[in-house]
Amino acid sequence: MTFRKVIVIGLDGLEPKIVRQLLEARELPHLASLASQGGFSRISTTHPAQTPVAWSSFATGTNPGGHGVFDFIRRDPELLLPEIALSRHVQRSPFLPPKAENLRRGIPLWQLLSNSGITSTVIRCPCTYPPDQVKGRVLAGLGVPDVRGGFGTPTFYTSANSVEQHESETVVQVELDVSGTASTVLFGPRNTKDGSDSRLSLQLEINRASRSLILRSDGKPNVLELKQASWSDWLRVKFKMGRLQSVAGMVRFFLVRLEPDLELYASPVNFDPKTPMFPISSPWDYAGELSRALGTFYTTGMVEDHTGLNNGRIDEAAFLDQCDQVLVERERMMAYELDRMKEGFFFCLFDTPDRVQHMFWRFREPHHPANRGAPVAEWRYVIEDHYRRCDMIVGRALEYADDRTLVIAMSDHGFASFQRAVNLNTWLHDNGFLALRDGLAPGVEVGDLLQGVDWDRTRAYAVGFGGIYLNLTGRERHGIVPDTVAADVAAEIADRLSDLRDTDRGEMPIRSVLRREDVYAGAFAEESPDLLINFADGYRVSSQTALGAAPAGVVVDNKHRWSGDHAVDPTLVPGVLFMNRPFKNDNVRMVDMAPTILNALGVDKGSAMEGRSVVR
Repeated sequence: MTFRKVIVIGLDGLEPKIVRQLLEARELPHLASLASQGGFSRISTTHPAQTPVAWSSFATGTNPGGHGVFDFIRRDPELLLPEIALSRHVQRSPFLPPKAENLRRGIPLWQLLSNSGITSTVIRCPCTYPPDQVKGRVLAGLGVPDVRGGFGTPTFYTSANSVEQHESETVVQVELDVSGTASTVLFGPRNTKDGSDSRLSLQLEINRASRSLILRSDGKPNVLELKQASWSDWLRVKFKMGRLQSVAGMVRFFLVRLEPDLELYASPVNFDPKTPMFPISSPWDYAGELSRALGTFYTTGMVEDHTGLNNGRIDEAAFLDQCDQVLVERERMMAYELDRMKEGFFFCLFDTPDRVQHMFWRFREPHHPANRGAPVAEWRYVIEDHYRRCDMIVGRALEYADDRTLVIAMSDHGFASFQRAVNLNTWLHDNGFLALRDGLAPGVEVGDLLQGVDWDRTRAYAVGFGGIYLNLTGRERHGIVPDTVAADVAAEIADRLSDLRDTDRGEMPIRSVLRREDVYAGAFAEESPDLLINFADGYRVSSQTALGAAPAGVVVDNKHRWSGDHAVDPTLVPGVLFMNRPFKNDNVRMVDMAPTILNALGVDKGSAMEGRSVVR
């Protein structure tokens, strides 16, 4: 049967076991309705089980070797530096402006639909920055940076002395005078010529009578009143980059407290959807259209302020409040587009289930190291509550379905506990595969970005969330492992790493170690790590490893609020799949979804796609 419309609601990270429990308790009525009309099953995720990897396979119908996205982080074998793996900005000539490039390759299903004259609307799918030019509309998702070029760097302002700067944030100390006034700055884009930061001046003034903070700037509005324990309205700002150039952005503030020390949290500076630094939508002004029709919205790929919570700058209530605002924004976009959809393909991703589980999983486990004796009862059922909220969104989407509409609700992966972190570079060092410079031992002094590595004595190194690269001759800049022994080195690492034991718990953190050729095939397979680590439930690679560091200790407690994850053996964290039509629910994979959608709309999948249509 050929359908007139296909509606796909992506619910990032929904875990099958939790979904099943809530279905059995009759607490997900709209997803239950979908299942009764068609079916419900698990869906095999990608290797690794990461959001950008899985949704890229959803879009292209290929394994990661066919689209080239293997992780959030990749390494440049020439520069030997970790870098963002989803997109990049390049400036090919000093006389030309920089340009954004999407690092996801392959042909997405909406391009094939466009080639057949079928309209698509794609809202916030990962790895769509900069967006594909299609017949229809695209609003880019994960991969859109903040104005400083990263996944999202917030700023924490404080009048306290000696506040330690934590991961992925900027800490600014402010000096209040006797009247409660201070001058400070908001950091903007870096100048590509000299590496300096652009800045916007801010004036802070404590209003003790109203228990608020007055923020004055050249932004809009010029005067912004901040109430304690609540999020501010958007402040639109412009950073001067030269005599004739400026960059527009938007930022929100959360006033944590006024005393005994001032604590003020500023979100990452988002692109302004009306005038983004680089294209974030297709057509170019589609983001502006949404802003004019629905109001200002977050544009960064990592929208939810998890860094603020993870670093203890905002609390759980503030984080959930912001997540709810994001969810409302996305639901408005969904309804706006479905209201005017007559035919074709619609996709909208809701990221918040993933972020909420990352930050609140610890409350499901009273003995999780991140709890450190803190009470857990207040937040114990936050995840289940969020699933119920997602079910309501699915119900709203179902209102737009008729007998010629295929409706799909799905997640890209599930979830697991993250109680213990594995420092892969530390293990490689301790086992003679990685050497450090100047007599350094694993620890803080080594630094990140692989800067402490002695490449002339290093055979292997780790970057990203679960991959190991060999230091190959002719590939890496300072490679010392010739092709003739590469397979032996890889086999030795795999055998010894598979035997790693967490002596504190008496458990095996790693289920298996696979070679790239066992997992990937396609034009870009050789860009992947040489070895892929399948972690057990409760374990994950450390965030320091992802950025090329070698901290002290091989297996350590994860005491961060980021306490749940999915970067484990993919067989442990399948996603969920619901359809309003019967489907072949045996071993459904992410690569099957693009062929299924194309077939439903009467379009051939082409030769590149590996999957099959699963609708009966």
